[in-house]
Amino acid sequence: MTEKVEKTLLVQNQYRNRELSWLQFNARVLQEAEDESVPLIERLRFLGIFSNNLDEFFKVRYATVKRIVEAGKGGRSFLGGISAKDLLEEITQTVIQQQSTSLNILRKIQEELQKKNIFIINETEVTPAQGKFISDYFIRTVSPALVTIMIGELEEFPMLKDSAAYLAVTMEMSQEDKTFETKNNYALIEIPKVIDRFVVLPPDGDKQYIILLDDLIRHCLHNIFSIFKYKNISAHMIKITRDAELDIDSDLSRSFIDKISKSVKNRSTGDPVRFVYDKSIHKKTLNFLLNKMGIDKTDSIIPGGRYHNRRDYMGFPSLGRADLLYEQIEPLPIVGLSLQGSLLDKIAHKDYLLYAPYQSFSYVVKFLREAALDPNVKSIKITIYRLAQVSHIASSLINAKKNGKEVTVQIELQARFDEEANISYAEQMQSEGVHLIFGVSGLKVHCKACIVERVENGKIKRYAIISTGNFNESTARIYTDYTLFTSDQKICKEINKVFDFFEVNYKIKKYRHLIVSPHYTRNALYNLIDTEIRNKHEGLPSGIKLKLNSLSDFKMIDKLYEASRAGVRIKLIIRGICCLIPGVRGMSENIEAISIVDKFLEHPRLFIFENGGDPRMYISSADFMGRNLDNRVEITCPIYDSEIKRELDETFEISWNDNVKARIVAGKSRNAYRKNDKEKIRSQFKLYDYYQNKLNA
Repeated sequence: MTEKVEKTLLVQNQYRNRELSWLQFNARVLQEAEDESVPLIERLRFLGIFSNNLDEFFKVRYATVKRIVEAGKGGRSFLGGISAKDLLEEITQTVIQQQSTSLNILRKIQEELQKKNIFIINETEVTPAQGKFISDYFIRTVSPALVTIMIGELEEFPMLKDSAAYLAVTMEMSQEDKTFETKNNYALIEIPKVIDRFVVLPPDGDKQYIILLDDLIRHCLHNIFSIFKYKNISAHMIKITRDAELDIDSDLSRSFIDKISKSVKNRSTGDPVRFVYDKSIHKKTLNFLLNKMGIDKTDSIIPGGRYHNRRDYMGFPSLGRADLLYEQIEPLPIVGLSLQGSLLDKIAHKDYLLYAPYQSFSYVVKFLREAALDPNVKSIKITIYRLAQVSHIASSLINAKKNGKEVTVQIELQARFDEEANISYAEQMQSEGVHLIFGVSGLKVHCKACIVERVENGKIKRYAIISTGNFNESTARIYTDYTLFTSDQKICKEINKVFDFFEVNYKIKKYRHLIVSPHYTRNALYNLIDTEIRNKHEGLPSGIKLKLNSLSDFKMIDKLYEASRAGVRIKLIIRGICCLIPGVRGMSENIEAISIVDKFLEHPRLFIFENGGDPRMYISSADFMGRNLDNRVEITCPIYDSEIKRELDETFEISWNDNVKARIVAGKSRNAYRKNDKEKIRSQFKLYDYYQNKLNA
């Protein structure tokens, strides 16, 4: 194909817009809420995940596009061919449609719950016996936590908190009331976050009842406003979402922890980007609120249902109904690696791979606890991106320091939405004398690595763990991730170089084994792809298999298109954003892409290059996004152990052959499920069976 024809083919429809692709991913989450084969309470929780995802999307991505519009720029090259202004409109229309779908799904789930004797009632359906319980609960638990603001006659409208839910109360005053000058008056009630959103009421025989906190407050409105004389009172929910970009000041006299802490607090007063309201609200009340809050046409104004913050459904109570939940699996042990005895002694002789949550994350905790106690261990270095709320990882590191080890922790204080938790743990570790590193100026540290130095026979020997996911025992129960345990001194030496770079980052290290962002990853991946193109031309075995969270970097997409045009077969498993358009003749006809959304969150990054019949395999913390390739510290680690390489290839193929929860990724994706006449393979369930069979073998 000539260069001229190639350029013509790539002028139009090269890329899917990143934001619209993400909305398609969130639609797949919504499909799980709609799927009748998913247990009922789990379906409610998927609705919560869908809503939580949407909140974060508006805080970050929508806010970014809005800033482009406000700067007077078109943004077409950055946004994949669509103008920023048009994109804002398309996002809003897509979200309105998705919100409508989610409300219909919620209604259907509630109908199904009623068939299971679970009733979610509102304030108009409360029985006298329930009313007494609710009144007592309101007085004891809710009332002390309420913040109620009379806004009708305030000169300055109060600053509404980001993503907090409010009841906008409208009172139609009676003629006898002389408190206010106007006929209608208004108040805001902030729904307390410190109280469970779902209040479980006393059962009635086999029937279980739940009332949302919002409706419980509505039931008690007279208790709140009894000092006023009104004819009618109503309460409708509203919510505002604010720009979540951190604005870090340049005051050199303040510590980095202080700067991040202040910036996180300022986030709550960021510019509004989305306003969601109950569409049954009175028009006068809505206009009053919009005018007072200064909501303008570049903000996304979305009419919704009676309830917002449906992210709270992620915490919907189990009610003791195991029949309405996923069956809990017991994480399996790693073949040949016992949690009894010394892990380090085992790892000294062989590499091991952990695939959570199918296998137990306890190996990571055990690795650190053993290192903390072993008198021959002299130092521990680790990168931290997101920690569990109660972190055994952090406590193991503090324990190691108390035992006289040199402990170095690179902690990322700008891990979005986990900044406060990381600040808290940073302060704890700092107070215990742990040496903290706060990254590299201008770069987030996103890699997940730990190195332990141990004295053996008078010499230092290193042991390492390197992962595609966070060292977080909570997310390890629901995120799928690979973690490598190794004592390969070539790998360990280079991981140590990464930590040296954190300390002295004006010196750029060289690596023969690891691929490290931001300096080497892009070109290294280009070279690996070029090798596949060359092998295809020379008649040698070629092919690329990638498992990623996101694929959005246009230059990397162009490189994959180039490989496709050369005839290289490419298999992509992309959970979230995919800006590459597969299956287009003359551009990407040799590329297939699927997305799997199921019980667990697909999170590993795995790269497999056929390499003429001797496959090169890597696990990585990096997605194929500009930020991971060019603006973060990431580690892509080669796999040398032949057994682990076979395991990675087999687990990839199990996922690739999914024909139950896999959706086909296409240009104008409608999230069609991949269906065929082959044996039904639900990959996440099949992977658990795979590891169980390895144990039995």
